[in-house]
Amino acid sequence: MKTLAQKLEPVGPKRILALDGGGIRGALSLGYLKHLEELLRKQHQNEKLLLSDYFDMIGGTSTGSIIAAALAIGMSVDEIKQKYFELGTKIFGKKYKWYKIFEIDDLFKAKYDDKALVQELQNVFGDTLLGDQEKIKTALVIVAKRADTNSVWPLNNHPMGKFYDTGDGDNKNLPIWKCVRASAAAPTYFLPQSIEVGGDNGFAAFVDGGVSMANNPSLQMLMVATLKGFPYRWPMGEDNLMVVSVGTGMTKWKKLPQKISKSHLLNWASNLPDMFMQDASWHNQLIMQWLSNSQTGFEIDREVGILDEDILSDDPNRKKGLITYLRYNVFLDVDEMNRRFNPTKPYTQSEIDNLAAMDNAKNCQKLYDLGFAAGAQEVLASHLPAQFKI
Repeated sequence: MKTLAQKLEPVGPKRILALDGGGIRGALSLGYLKHLEELLRKQHQNEKLLLSDYFDMIGGTSTGSIIAAALAIGMSVDEIKQKYFELGTKIFGKKYKWYKIFEIDDLFKAKYDDKALVQELQNVFGDTLLGDQEKIKTALVIVAKRADTNSVWPLNNHPMGKFYDTGDGDNKNLPIWKCVRASAAAPTYFLPQSIEVGGDNGFAAFVDGGVSMANNPSLQMLMVATLKGFPYRWPMGEDNLMVVSVGTGMTKWKKLPQKISKSHLLNWASNLPDMFMQDASWHNQLIMQWLSNSQTGFEIDREVGILDEDILSDDPNRKKGLITYLRYNVFLDVDEMNRRFNPTKPYTQSEIDNLAAMDNAKNCQKLYDLGFAAGAQEVLASHLPAQFKI
């Protein structure tokens, strides 16, 4: 297997795994990842192959960063599933109590006490630092949002990164658990995370990376891997670069026009976060399909379709894209779910709404089973090109 140093080099085909944010719905991603891990083990005839062995870069946003970091230190999907279920039950089970006067200020800032989250992250990642070249098996990208400057920070472990070793708030000395906690600091759910970054202020406040265009981090990670401002500079090309993107389930926006016209200010305010996150997700999906001749492309809208005739490429026949791109996700929609999975007892809208909640830890097993069932349909051996075999 390749060492971390070999994976970072801009030589040979490169493989990127990008994991969406979505709270407890990360359990759905794990169902997909189980299928992916099994397929890769069969392809390489190695029952012990890990996703960190295969992928040269693994990253994620929010809950996706938790799973990504666990994969990057060499955990199997089954190991992560066990830890994730325990973590979900603990972190989304301890809300701030109204009668604790000493926490009254926090009560109006966040829904959940983050002590359980911090403790569980420390249990999983221990004292591992972002710059640990032995414990971290692959390139790792943790997408967080710096609240005080409103900028996206893709924290990564490349030794040649501009902020990796500056002598003042080095990225290499940041504990993994703290980076992940910063990425998962979802506003209204958890308080922001402060991290020492050096400079004039010394500390920066971070919130959930999903409060940006990178809740689906695939495009952000592609930029980290290829833009000259970052140290990776991996070459583009359908045979050179593969991005596998895994979602946490996506709701379909269905609002009757008459209901929209009657909405009041509070109604609009409550819907805006979901609207913005859906916009970002669709925009990222459009760009990634535009860059690729994707085997998993789906209709963006009825005007542009699936972009199969609009591939950005230097191929004169427009058949090969600038990347190989695979996207796996489930639409949490009554009609779609009942059509695809044909349950003995059809889903109701209230059941779908319950599954879509980002903080209902009781749904862990249901979400994992859903992702596993979707993975059985979507994650195919034919999706993994021979040129990307290690």
